[in-house]
Amino acid sequence: MKKENMPIVVTGIVSGTIILLALLSLFIFVPMSTSTQDTVTVQGTSTVKVTPDLVSVYFNIQTNGSTPSVASDANNEIYTNLKDALIALGFNESQIGTQYFSVNPNYEYNNGKRTSNGYTAIHTVTVEMSANNTDLLGKTVDAGIAADAGVSSIDFELSPALQSTYKNQAIKDAAQDARTKVDAVALGFSKSVGKLVNVNVDNYNYVPWVMYSGAGTVAEASTVKSAADSITPSTQDVTATVSATYKLF
Repeated sequence: MKKENMPIVVTGIVSGTIILLALLSLFIFVPMSTSTQDTVTVQGTSTVKVTPDLVSVYFNIQTNGSTPSVASDANNEIYTNLKDALIALGFNESQIGTQYFSVNPNYEYNNGKRTSNGYTAIHTVTVEMSANNTDLLGKTVDAGIAADAGVSSIDFELSPALQSTYKNQAIKDAAQDARTKVDAVALGFSKSVGKLVNVNVDNYNYVPWVMYSGAGTVAEASTVKSAADSITPSTQDVTATVSATYKLF
């Protein structure tokens, strides 16, 4: 490097250093904002009491046979008789459905040796009706007993339309409960509620009311009939839980 160029290089280095320091000072000395906001998460809950509008009767048809076809044919005969009796009561086919059907082998064990003991066919049939028609419920149970089908369960339920309506109501009430709680928290800390940061629907719950539950055998007929005749529907709970996070300032 020639000596006559050195002042120019040194001057350039000094100038560059000054500019760099000036730029860094913008980041180093600009004061940080002190207006950061705190957040708080609250949980809102609600329970809505609803009168069920639907009854489901679950019939259990169980038959045995030496072969799968024998067991299945015997089962189908009872099912046909049951279905015809229900249709005679005024049900249409859309109200009668199959929940489960199977044909499985039976085995016996003697001295560690397994031997075949025929087959068992199981058919679970459900029938739906209005919860307001309790007279029809008793006749439905009678039809099942007469057809040689056991009753495994009688459930009071909410129809899909009613579930949707009260699910929305429960979630709305839970959200309002969360808002009430965050207002109280803010007041307690002498704060104000800011914007909503996050929301989660943590839980929505609805459980049908099981009026009767048994083994589904024909031998329980008198117990089932007594339960159906003395029925007193009760309200059901539709619950919801909502978590909400708000800013406080």
